[in-house]
Amino acid sequence: VQLQAFGGGLVQAGGSLRLSCASSRRTSTNNAMGWFRRAPGKEREFVATIGWNGGNTIYADSVKGRFIISRDNARGTTYLQMNSLTPEDTAVYYCAAGRRAVAGRDSYDYNYWGQGTLVTVSS
Repeated sequence: VQLQAFGGGLVQAGGSLRLSCASSRRTSTNNAMGWFRRAPGKEREFVATIGWNGGNTIYADSVKGRFIISRDNARGTTYLQMNSLTPEDTAVYYCAAGRRAVAGRDSYDYNYWGQGTLVTVSS
């Protein structure tokens, strides 16, 4: 499975962006998908995950209420709608495919990773 994340860019604080993650293979529709991010000088952290059928969503506390994860299995694409962005959201965002139909916050739950897309939020 190859994953390609795109949609990053520069946005002002308070703005919105939608990230997309395209999968090269339809078998990923049977697996959970997740988003992680790595801010400059920090460890990679969990952002959100969604189960194979669009349920079982989990969000990091830092993004809960602002970000929405969704997926379109017919298109093999997972999305991350990011609203009310703050400079603290600046990071490279990675999508990942889970090992199973449902996944959690642990990066070990995921076995395929995209190359990342940079999101920069200016104050």
